[in-house]
Amino acid sequence: TTLEGVDTVLLISARETEDRVEQHMTAVDAAATVGVERIVYLSFLGAAPDATFTFARHHFETEQYIRDSGLAFTFSRQNLYMDLIPYLGGGEGVIQGPADDGRVAPIARDDVADALVPMLLDDGHAGATYELTGSEALTLGEIATTLTEATDSHVEFVNETVEEAYESRRRYGAPDWEVEGWVTTYTAIAAGELNLRTDHVERLTGHRPITLREFLKAW
Repeated sequence: TTLEGVDTVLLISARETEDRVEQHMTAVDAAATVGVERIVYLSFLGAAPDATFTFARHHFETEQYIRDSGLAFTFSRQNLYMDLIPYLGGGEGVIQGPADDGRVAPIARDDVADALVPMLLDDGHAGATYELTGSEALTLGEIATTLTEATDSHVEFVNETVEEAYESRRRYGAPDWEVEGWVTTYTAIAAGELNLRTDHVERLTGHRPITLREFLKAW
């Protein structure tokens, strides 16, 4: 297979699907079969069996499967991608969801990529779990204000109830498990599960993670 002769594999989590965890398991099994020694898995902040964000539970299941495989591992758990922030308001300029005044520390994909390089190439990372976050923990109201100031287009945050969030997303015709994932992104923020800032990016890369304003200036 294409994995033969490979010592370390970067396993990037699959697109959200109903069988996502099974896809991950298949990849882990294939790696173990051909003698891969270590998997670096792109996970999510707060991965746990009881995480509010349902997709974070999938990441936990994958992490456990990798642990149980007997392979060496490194887990890179990151906060929400900053690259998605400009699209949160959609075409209507409204970020809406049941996040209350909870905070999130989004991280740019470029910073994640920089941090992955030493995880993959340097010794000493086997068995480690890193939590990659941005340098700022912001409310969605603050993010809306920053977007408004940086993009010259008005963006506002509307704090929905959980019931309103499910109803407003009904028009997309997405399956229930996917809508639940969308809504629980916001309830996880409200629960404080994404309100975490660490120095892991700086420790791994030697530079601080980019701020939202800096990202939007270059966007």
